[in-house]
Amino acid sequence: MDTERKNVITLKGNAFTLIGPEIKVGDKAPEFTALAGDLSAVTLAASKGKTRLLIAVPSLDTPVCDAETRRFNEEAAKLSNVETIVISMDLPFAQGRFCQTAGIKNIKTLSDHRDASFGKAYGVLIKELRLLARAVFVVDAHDVVQYVEIVKDVATPPNYDAALNALKQKANA
Repeated sequence: MDTERKNVITLKGNAFTLIGPEIKVGDKAPEFTALAGDLSAVTLAASKGKTRLLIAVPSLDTPVCDAETRRFNEEAAKLSNVETIVISMDLPFAQGRFCQTAGIKNIKTLSDHRDASFGKAYGVLIKELRLLARAVFVVDAHDVVQYVEIVKDVATPPNYDAALNALKQKANA
């Protein structure tokens, strides 16, 4: 049975339940399987040896998620040996169209729509909406979680500076 954590996040003043464990700094990063644009399965292990920036968003088809993805795409271009992945419940085809239209070339998008594997493993699956909460995780090359932000109000962006500082410290270590 999946762990349920009530009242962790809100959207427009309404509290929601997250399914999955609370991931903390120092935890071993959970494995997951999500779909790439060509419907191939992608796992955390696929980027082993790199620092990973894992960004969960509710949907690329919303203004905050759009702006967040564009910002991290710009920042990712400045980093080396970092794999930046945006994960949502959007279908892979919709993610592909978004990336093409928005000129997103420096990050990977993965779809969690099939099994909610990422959402459940990282504790960011919104039970009532079957969407992912807005969250940012930095996972080092040894699969240890180095930074976690679960954004309290889903309609607000993450703390870009804190996430990027944590990422740069690990990427340059």
